[in-house]
Amino acid sequence: MDELNNLLQELGVSKVKLSKYLGVSRQMVYNYLVLDSLEKWPKEKKILLLQLLDLKTGSAEEVANIKVDTEYLMNVEKRLSIGVKNGNDYDSFLDLKGLDKENRILLNDITFLLKEKLEENKNNDNYAVKYLYNLLQSMDNVPEIKYILAYMAKTNGFISAEEFAFDEDKQFVFESILYAALNLYNNGGASKSKVVDNHKKFVQEIEAKKEEKLSRTEQLNTIKIQALRELGYNEINEGNAAEVFAKIAEIQSRKV
Repeated sequence: MDELNNLLQELGVSKVKLSKYLGVSRQMVYNYLVLDSLEKWPKEKKILLLQLLDLKTGSAEEVANIKVDTEYLMNVEKRLSIGVKNGNDYDSFLDLKGLDKENRILLNDITFLLKEKLEENKNNDNYAVKYLYNLLQSMDNVPEIKYILAYMAKTNGFISAEEFAFDEDKQFVFESILYAALNLYNNGGASKSKVVDNHKKFVQEIEAKKEEKLSRTEQLNTIKIQALRELGYNEINEGNAAEVFAKIAEIQSRKV
């Protein structure tokens, strides 16, 4: 297996690419590669790897005789690309119409990474992924979310610290405040006792928003029931939806 690992490294085949090609998580690829023999791999995964590297048995001697030249490298890369494309047919459950190639690849990578995170979580403790879903739902209404994502991308070295893809002035100010706040947090300058009042205000504000939302929902339900009653319907369906919504708008205008 050392010879195979060295060959993969020489070819520049990353664990992420190999995991996509094999159709398994990145952690599973690590597990495969630390085995002492290719014979211990699942049969179908072993065959895929042999096909990728144009090998018959994958023995140490066979791998040692591989001549890694430009032609061989390009052939491996071609097989890898084709395998990833065929093995991850997201069109089967995602509508990708309207997305250009770059965004299709981005969505592919995000979906694969999320799938990997969910697979790795043996205790079904998927709060982080659930919160990420909620974050995406809120992004259009909370512009600061984009600034937070940009800040995290910068601090982890994915993009330049001088990149401002959104409102530069607002993003600059937000990043500066967030940097100061995280420094305070990480250096122990913000104990629980010092911020308890701020957290209490935070909770009160969230509860107030929930009550306001509940009130609006109850009000809308009341108006919906009134609209159905005035029109003589028992429920909203495809046939009367437009008429009911128009009646709801009319009732709301009466209260203005």
